[in-house]
Amino acid sequence: MDATNSPASPDAPAPAPAQSPPAAAGGAKSARTAPQLYLNRELEQLAFTRRVLAQAENKSCPLLERLKFLCIVSSNLDEFFEIRVAGLHAEIEAGTPAIGPDRMKPSAVFEQVAVEAHALVSSQYRLLNDELLPKLEAEGVRFLRRGDFTPAQATWIRDYFFQQVMPVLTPIGLDPAHPFPRVLNKSLNFAVELEGKDAFGRNSGTAIVQAPRVLPRVIRLPAEVATREYDFVFLSSILHAHVSELFSGMRVVDCYQFRLTRNSELFVDEEEVKDLRAALRGGLPQRQFGDEVRLEVADNCPAHIVDYLLNQCCLTEQDLYRVAGPVNLVRLMNVPDGVDRPDLKFPVFVPGVPAGTHRAQDIFETLRAGDILLHHPYQSFQPVVEFLQQAARDPNVVAIKQTVYRTGAESELMDILIAAARSGKEVTVVVELMARFDEEANITWAQRLEEIGAHVVYGVVGYKTHAKMLMIVRREDGALRRYVHLSTGNYHARTTKLYTDFGLLTSDEQIGADVNDVFTQLTGLGKASKLQHLWQAPFNLHKQVLRAINAEIAHAKAGREARIIAKMNALLEPQVIAALYEASKAGVQIDLIIRGVCALRPGIPEISQNIRVRSIVGRFLEHTRVFYFQNGGEEDVYLSSADWMPRNFFRRVEVCFPVFDAKLKKRVIAEGLTIHLEDNALAWEMTEDGSYRPPAASGKRVDSQQTLLRLLAGPNPV
Repeated sequence: MDATNSPASPDAPAPAPAQSPPAAAGGAKSARTAPQLYLNRELEQLAFTRRVLAQAENKSCPLLERLKFLCIVSSNLDEFFEIRVAGLHAEIEAGTPAIGPDRMKPSAVFEQVAVEAHALVSSQYRLLNDELLPKLEAEGVRFLRRGDFTPAQATWIRDYFFQQVMPVLTPIGLDPAHPFPRVLNKSLNFAVELEGKDAFGRNSGTAIVQAPRVLPRVIRLPAEVATREYDFVFLSSILHAHVSELFSGMRVVDCYQFRLTRNSELFVDEEEVKDLRAALRGGLPQRQFGDEVRLEVADNCPAHIVDYLLNQCCLTEQDLYRVAGPVNLVRLMNVPDGVDRPDLKFPVFVPGVPAGTHRAQDIFETLRAGDILLHHPYQSFQPVVEFLQQAARDPNVVAIKQTVYRTGAESELMDILIAAARSGKEVTVVVELMARFDEEANITWAQRLEEIGAHVVYGVVGYKTHAKMLMIVRREDGALRRYVHLSTGNYHARTTKLYTDFGLLTSDEQIGADVNDVFTQLTGLGKASKLQHLWQAPFNLHKQVLRAINAEIAHAKAGREARIIAKMNALLEPQVIAALYEASKAGVQIDLIIRGVCALRPGIPEISQNIRVRSIVGRFLEHTRVFYFQNGGEEDVYLSSADWMPRNFFRRVEVCFPVFDAKLKKRVIAEGLTIHLEDNALAWEMTEDGSYRPPAASGKRVDSQQTLLRLLAGPNPV
């Protein structure tokens, strides 16, 4: 079944009125940098989340996949509040002036964010209650409410409460000796109203119960008591039914679930810290107790309880989100995995395996004959794993170097590196400890690697190492030869199955020399060397992108055909946007495929009339970064770990690498760009005012992700 987008929800709020673009002033800088030409990052991020919600609303999408998309909306919103809204709170408190290219004050941004986010959450729960849950129940997947329990189910649930839940609960009665607790970030909590006195004669009237994270939030009932094939019950329903057991001799008036979201940005004073790993390990627990930024409560929570919670958390009505259902829909993400209904999910596929990369073949011999391009998830990540495995086993391999940004708590690649180090090979791993929300896993891997003698470095203080590089040094015929893997995505087994990314395996000597120089910069000291082919942040990536754009401007002004196509996750850097506006005015045809946040406004007469922007939202998360510059017919094609954002250009170590092989270059253009420009099933078109038109297939339907599955994936499993 195809995953297509439905029209935008009728409940979606109308986009904020756009400011009129400034009149073109002969290409004057003031016109290109006017605030009206730049869209706000936070509002654009919410617009992307709205496009994800449209996937959940899409009736042609398999039912359990729609539930997953609904959960992704909640996950996106969680991170949005933890980082972006938390930042707005801090800026408002500090009185920070308008500093972005859109020149919006933080308070004005927050006002609009609150309106958009509240509308989005309302649409989300309305979809859950009015459509998804009834449809799931019709398919034999039901979420029981307390009033739905049969006597047998009620007995089983009572036993479950006493055996699995009650022993790990710690109710806290609120009184002068027990003030309001500092509840964990995003944890499930209950405010309980009580009547009567306890064993000590206390009568506070209120208690807080926090559900430990070890408890599952959704429990499947066993077959002997279930009345459907799949009967589930929420932990919140179990607690509601038996909360009185926690307060012996007192009467529970009612209880109300709530959830707090906190500022989760880690701060480390990199100028003062002497041991980054130790500082981070000490700081990670504090992430659970940052400043409050959002309060979610059940919609039946009375006003006096809501006011009490808001006062305790120093929040306002704008920070309050009343929800008609569980306060944490992310916990429903695992439900589809526990339901054996292939007809309610996307069809299973087997990733393709390119010729020359099968396990029995010598991958080094294959690479000496030519480069290998991998397009995930349509093609398998296993050749990269095999590349490293063969290197770890090969007695001629003398050194292995790799960067690690995100890899997960369990990683076959990390296990292979550990085995290689144990066998005596020189293993160097550049671990980025500041990879947001993966810090703990990365610290653990760094420690394990150090324990077995690998060289572990943490990149450069002040610059996140975001480049994706793996280099093998092999002794061949008395000389050393480098083999390299470069990628647009992380060395993470799970995301290689869900994110679209390109990876290049090559033995090109000059590319290998460039990668070696980057590793030397990261592990040693000294001036940055001039690279032959790689563009590198923070040194020259920004300059090279601007140079390539300006070259297209020169071609257009000389009367030659000029074209730029760029695919990335986000476009925010104002100098690059201004250069694209200038290129459009010169007649350069520009197509931007930007999944998420785009601060550029296309289609403005005399400014961006030659720029088109589209966002692909479908089964897989579009993650590839591909840059195409026509360059007078040379057709320069680059793959990159970097988006066109200030942080990627100036505060990270990134690499952008060329694709030289003519056949592989054609593949990148076809698979990474052209097919997405032809898409009319998953592509949202940005309009002049910054809003998006939903997909509207006319004529032949083109779904880029389904097309690539048919083209690159293996045969369907039997």
